Amino acid sequence: MGIIFSASSDSGSFQHSSRIIEPLMRWLFPHVSDAAVHTIVVFMRKCAHLTEYAVLALLLWHALRRESPPGKAPWRWSKAGLVLALTALYAASDEFHQAFVPSREASVWDVLLDTAGAAFGLLCLWGIGRLRRRW
Repeated sequence: MGIIFSASSDSGSFQHSSRIIEPLMRWLFPHVSDAAVHTIVVFMRKCAHLTEYAVLALLLWHALRRESPPGKAPWRWSKAGLVLALTALYAASDEFHQAFVPSREASVWDVLLDTAGAAFGLLCLWGIGRLRRRW
């Protein structure tokens, strides 16, 4: 959560992250258009949202995990719902924080994207658990 919070500051703004991604894209693909570079930067930033909130959901799941008795599945949909609600609340608070950072703007779409990332992380965890039980 601290890493996400710090990334919500001015240093994590579009202007700052594009300073890293744009030169890399221009070096790898020198003939790419400005519009394509902009699209790539936006795509990379949105992938970062999905990834960081998937990781946050997995960490929260682990923090709330209790050892389950032998033969009993450790997955609980109610716990997954709680983790998803907590990550959604944190995503909303993060966007609220960004509303007060001059170079950032708050976005409901980012809250939804962050929550989708958390849901994706939890679904991956659930899927891996099902696969492990079959083996």
